[in-house]
Amino acid sequence: MDAPGRDPEPRKDPELLSIGAFAARTRLSAKALRLYDRQGLLPPAYVDDATGYRYYRPEQVERARTVVLLRRLDMPLADIAAVVGLDGEGAARAVGEHWARVEERFAAQRTLVDYLRGRMSGRSPTLYGTFEIRTTDVPEAFVLVERRHVFTDELPAWIDASLARLERAAMESCGGVAAAPFVIYHAEVTEDSDGPAEVCVPVADPAAARAWAAEQGRKWDVRARVEPAHRLAYTRITKAQVVYPQIIGAYDAVEAWLEREGLTSTGPCREVYFAEWDAAGPGDQVCDVAYPVG
Repeated sequence: MDAPGRDPEPRKDPELLSIGAFAARTRLSAKALRLYDRQGLLPPAYVDDATGYRYYRPEQVERARTVVLLRRLDMPLADIAAVVGLDGEGAARAVGEHWARVEERFAAQRTLVDYLRGRMSGRSPTLYGTFEIRTTDVPEAFVLVERRHVFTDELPAWIDASLARLERAAMESCGGVAAAPFVIYHAEVTEDSDGPAEVCVPVADPAAARAWAAEQGRKWDVRARVEPAHRLAYTRITKAQVVYPQIIGAYDAVEAWLEREGLTSTGPCREVYFAEWDAAGPGDQVCDVAYPVG
């Protein structure tokens, strides 16, 4: 479905359609056609240099209708431009991949609606199962830390990239990874609030870690520091429960437990990733949602 080129001698072709005729055939407004032209989605076959009038070939009607249908799937114009440039099988796969992402977003939003309805109605907000709360003592550790202000839609990709960088550094330059990596949230990370958050990887060689952080710090905002010994109240969750907004229930469960026990948090909340993420299935436990407590 490659974009048709503009015909340098179009007026010799009696089948060319004016923009008005083409708009009628495609049920698109002239404004939409101009937008699609600017985006490279549906360029006219010819634009008259003297009048600025646009002309289209009849075979462009099918492409125009395809663009309209893809827009009804809430596909961004840039993605549509890529899809209509593919062959038939490639375009079909791209549409399927887009819809899978849409359904994943809808599923997350549906879960969030259930959560909000329960919370606003006064029912228990822990709607994603029963969370067992435990406590554990965590020894002092020396950690490589990457800190960033980040919004919700950027968070997963940044965590993955940061963990990969820091774990590689730990293995190659800092004596190895000494304990489970974790992410600290110093403030809310949402669509409107950007944290900041810290990705932390405990390492075995503090002196080497300091040297590596000093060399790389300007590029990645990396530092090396001591994470003091502390006690954590936590609940263990599965890979499926890590996905937002399901994970909200885990945080709520730990916060409710702290309130019942008369305890207060002594530091920012965190997620401790103790399992190999890629090897884990949806029902496998991979993460502790935790708060430091006194």
